[in-house]
Amino acid sequence: MVRLLVVVLSLFLSSCVYTLDIQQGNIINQKDIDKLRPGLTKKQVVFVLGNPVVNDSFSDDKWVYLYTYSNKNTDIGNTKRLTVFFNGDLLVNMEGDYETPEAFTEAGDTKPE
Repeated sequence: MVRLLVVVLSLFLSSCVYTLDIQQGNIINQKDIDKLRPGLTKKQVVFVLGNPVVNDSFSDDKWVYLYTYSNKNTDIGNTKRLTVFFNGDLLVNMEGDYETPEAFTEAGDTKPE
């Protein structure tokens, strides 16, 4: 009887596989986004958000921040993107999966082409 119990428990426990949550990219909160204002320098943006995950090879005036979260146990996945645009060394606009701070809507759409 004890042997049967050990076999059943070992089979049950071996079928329980836990996988870790996977987070990749820049973890950015809305609080961080709210600190952004038009006219910030690239160094100031790096101080607030960190280095971007993706740099545009053709233009240093567009930075892309990506964040992905995956949990295989619950089949939950999430991806967020933020793109910031510069004119020279100054931040002029942003877009993505976050609320845009009022400072950008007051300044108008000055995204470079």
